[in-house]
Amino acid sequence: LDFVMAAASVPSVAQQAVLVQSAAMPADTPQVRGYDFNAGVDHAALLRSYAVTGFQATSFGQAVEEINKMRRWRLSDVPVAEDEDEDLKSPEARAQVRCKIFLGYTSNLISSGVRETIRFLVQHKMVDAIVTSAGGVEEDFIKCLAPTFVGDFHTPGTVLRQRGINRIGNLLVPNDNYCKFEDWVMPLLDEMLAEQKASGTIWTPSTIIDRLGRAIDHEDSVYYWAHKNEIPVFCPALTDGSLGDMIYFHSFRNPGLIVDIAQDIRRLNTIAVRARQTGMIILGGGVVKHHICNANLMRNGANFSVFVNTGQEFDGSDAGARPDEAVSWGKIRMDAKPVKVYADASLVFPLLVAETFAKEHHSAPAPAAP
Repeated sequence: LDFVMAAASVPSVAQQAVLVQSAAMPADTPQVRGYDFNAGVDHAALLRSYAVTGFQATSFGQAVEEINKMRRWRLSDVPVAEDEDEDLKSPEARAQVRCKIFLGYTSNLISSGVRETIRFLVQHKMVDAIVTSAGGVEEDFIKCLAPTFVGDFHTPGTVLRQRGINRIGNLLVPNDNYCKFEDWVMPLLDEMLAEQKASGTIWTPSTIIDRLGRAIDHEDSVYYWAHKNEIPVFCPALTDGSLGDMIYFHSFRNPGLIVDIAQDIRRLNTIAVRARQTGMIILGGGVVKHHICNANLMRNGANFSVFVNTGQEFDGSDAGARPDEAVSWGKIRMDAKPVKVYADASLVFPLLVAETFAKEHHSAPAPAAP
């Protein structure tokens, strides 16, 4: 006690450690401030406030800005090069050349209500090329034939199997839906095989999806609008799902259908190579993410990138990799400012679209009456 009382001042080592003097922050550094609900409930203002809220909310705000940059870019933003094509030298022509936007998503997002958000983008020609997985194709068509239901993550698999119900997270898909899909798709596979034999047509995943989109003739379908708006949809793993099951069954009852993936890789890569600037919006990981990134490698990287997934990089997975890893491969440009949002896309992507594509779409003036 006498020793403690004898210490008349704070030890210098403690004082120096705790009271380290700060350097001045740059004048333009944003200050953290969240939304004030005393101002009422303004969802647009709430989402704008995310940019300075911190953590993944700030990443969300950065993703909004990155998407808006890819949407705003025009060739007229850059000086005319000496070797520029003659038909692209006028300001008017250059203003028509936009950034090519690649959209990628995994199958679970089509199974979920995010499908309607994706359909909105495709319906209004807001993206230029799509890459998805097999389930991301077939689930869109199946939903036109029969509904998917909201269930529970914890419903026992044995109970559902006995009832012929399949679970996707907390979504439920009766097995009858896939039987209806078989009834619908088998005659179309017959038609494709007949065309192959009669005229030498070689089908690719993208042309198969286009044909199915034409055949479904349903405005709820993503791929109906992709067909209508001539937006190519690529699916390098087309056989990895129910559609693959149908192709397998079809190979016994009417064998001979050929699906050429080589044509599609050339088609996708050519879109990237010929683009003046590219943007990537990728929801989830796996083949979808890598396929788009690898296409952009062919042009030394995308100019704009937004990734939304929950993957972590500690296991070396491509899904979990931060955008900086893609920079090392040449899949994203070294001067780009890519964004990764660590979040469930079913929560985040509809809000991203609301703050970008949809906001401008609904604020644009209506066309003049004839």
